[in-house]
Amino acid sequence: MIIIKQKIINILKIFIIFVSAIILSIGGLYLYAFVMPKIPIKTNGKFYIYDGNNNLVYQGSSSSEWVNLDDINDNFKNAIIYTEDKNFYNHQGFDYLRIGKAVINNIKNKKVLEGASTISQQYVKNMYLTFDKTWSRKYEEALLTVRIETHYSKDEILEGYLNTINFGEGNYGIASASEYYFNKKPSELTLEEACILAGIPKSPSNYNPVSNYKKSVKRAKVVAYNLYKRNIISKKEYKSLFKSEVGIYGQRTKNNLNTLMYYQDAVISELNQIDKIPNSLIKSGGLKIYTALDMDAQTNIENAINNNMKDDTEQVASLYINPLNGEVKALVGGKNYNYSEFNRITQSKRQVGSTIKPFLYYSALSNGMTMASTFDSEPTTFSLSNNNFYSPSNYNDIYANKKITMAAALALSDNVYAVKTHLFLGEDSLVNTLNKCGLKENLSNIPSLALGTIEMNMLDYAKAYTTLASGGYERNVHLIRKVEDIDGNVLYTAKETNDLVLNYNYVYILNEMMRNTYNPNFIDYNSPTAISIKGAITRKYAIKTGTTDNDHWIIGYNPNGLLMVWCGTDNNNYSNSGYSKITKNIWVDTIENNQKDLEDTWYEQPKNIVAMPLAAISGIPDQSSKNAIYYFVRGTEPN
Repeated sequence: MIIIKQKIINILKIFIIFVSAIILSIGGLYLYAFVMPKIPIKTNGKFYIYDGNNNLVYQGSSSSEWVNLDDINDNFKNAIIYTEDKNFYNHQGFDYLRIGKAVINNIKNKKVLEGASTISQQYVKNMYLTFDKTWSRKYEEALLTVRIETHYSKDEILEGYLNTINFGEGNYGIASASEYYFNKKPSELTLEEACILAGIPKSPSNYNPVSNYKKSVKRAKVVAYNLYKRNIISKKEYKSLFKSEVGIYGQRTKNNLNTLMYYQDAVISELNQIDKIPNSLIKSGGLKIYTALDMDAQTNIENAINNNMKDDTEQVASLYINPLNGEVKALVGGKNYNYSEFNRITQSKRQVGSTIKPFLYYSALSNGMTMASTFDSEPTTFSLSNNNFYSPSNYNDIYANKKITMAAALALSDNVYAVKTHLFLGEDSLVNTLNKCGLKENLSNIPSLALGTIEMNMLDYAKAYTTLASGGYERNVHLIRKVEDIDGNVLYTAKETNDLVLNYNYVYILNEMMRNTYNPNFIDYNSPTAISIKGAITRKYAIKTGTTDNDHWIIGYNPNGLLMVWCGTDNNNYSNSGYSKITKNIWVDTIENNQKDLEDTWYEQPKNIVAMPLAAISGIPDQSSKNAIYYFVRGTEPN
């Protein structure tokens, strides 16, 4: 009995020591926070994005204007408090009772079902922190939470929180959300509108009323019930809600493009990769980000997509680059950011198909072949090492069954010719060329690489193509021109690269050869791959298309601009072949509008390049055949 009593006493002592240590630690934390300097909370976390003309097009991690608490509808303030943190005005940054209940419930269910973050903690995350779950991040969150609780009133914290919440669709803060979703000021919100907005932060992509109206209303009813349960609204008010559909505005008064947020997301992604700007500064400081965005080009891409694509099952991605300096002037990562925030330019990889062939034929030109070099286009099985065999096929199994030139093979996208060239040169030759062009993707030197069976990131792939479009110069493909802090101090300036990495003679010949993809003189056993848009083309472009079972590509350029367009399905399901034509129409509509006010320029012909008319398909002097202009380095032309 004495032993048991002693054990109880020992346990009580340990418990008292443990509780005392916790109290002292918490007291020390608050004391430390009190002597620390006051954190500025009205500027933190803001960033401003400017277009290529230095016009402000977006302000993120904050609303476009800071709204005072008195100018925010009481219904919305109550809805947020009683949904996110009902004890907000009674705790000092942490709701310990709520934490205890959450821990018990999570232990009972053997998984994390609920959290216990207060408004103060969430505000700290919005301003300063990443959303990872490391212990160091949790400690930092606790310290910052105590600091703002120590130095600011509850109303000041709530005001800051309401001005920095993510409401989805690129809207941060109540002012931006009110304007976008309901075309109102925060003081003008109805009870139903307030409940809808208060329900969004739990999951902005799932509960915003533009893309998920039914889910948003279901969530809003939960918010309204919380208000009723706390006697904030009457039973009669609660029962009267959502009897009819709530009108959703879903537009911005300026820069109202459904695709603009893809560009802005790509800007933030690039910002996070700039070593000179620490992540802590991105989270805590006001940053001005000056980009190369051309709003006209962005609008032209979106209009072309809307005019040519109707089916919601297919997706699209496109970007427009200035080959002279590598600046990304426009970028579309999907059809509509409101319905899918996934950016197919920066976040996905796709098979590039026959668009890889220009790099293969540059390798061929630089290794002694010419536009007139021939191989037989016929069904072929290649015997490889280790007793393996490879039997590539042409599209729809259509072959010339005769010798064709490199020029014809590129114009008609003949797969057999491509694989023969690839194996003739050696499989590492194409890999080396792509690496020279700046491609970062780790490539395997396999026979099917000549047909683009490898998956690549579109932005990375664009860098390689920009090398061709620039005449062989390596370019730093980038969206951001300059970054400044809130006081105008320059933190970063993009460096332009101008190293010649390819032989301009061969790049010039290649670019001329790529014009034959819409040259009717190459119509033979098949048709040039871009012949369907010839009637819409008013200037010179180097063009290559590519098609797989799941992907449709067209990439084309001249010295004024490089435009890439991809269509396909996100889940890699079979994509309707009709989208090949749609992809081309989007491309030609966009690039023609982008360049309609520009001079029709082309690459300067080197003095040691000679041009001569030859039969388009066979490459021999034959006046009776349909001829095309072939280009040669002087001394390699046929006699």
